[in-house]
Amino acid sequence: MANEKSKFFTYKGLPLVRKGNQLYFGNMYDEFVVQMEILSTKKVGELEVADKVMIRKMSTDMTISPLEAIVKTAKKDSLYDALDIACAWLKVS
Repeated sequence: MANEKSKFFTYKGLPLVRKGNQLYFGNMYDEFVVQMEILSTKKVGELEVADKVMIRKMSTDMTISPLEAIVKTAKKDSLYDALDIACAWLKVS
């Protein structure tokens, strides 16, 4: 079952990878990916949910600096809203 472990979770057909408070959405082989950073969370019932998320559309071109790679930014009040913007930026339906 080694193949099962190498697969990423996907959302609307694109990889969605999380490490700590950082999420990356999109395929690194495409021109752009979206990086989302959870800035704060709040308690809803028993769950911690994101209530401030910074979104950055970034070029995957490894020849430019990380700061130059950022082409769009936004801040949203939920992870759902952040993913909605990310899909629009990557033109995912």
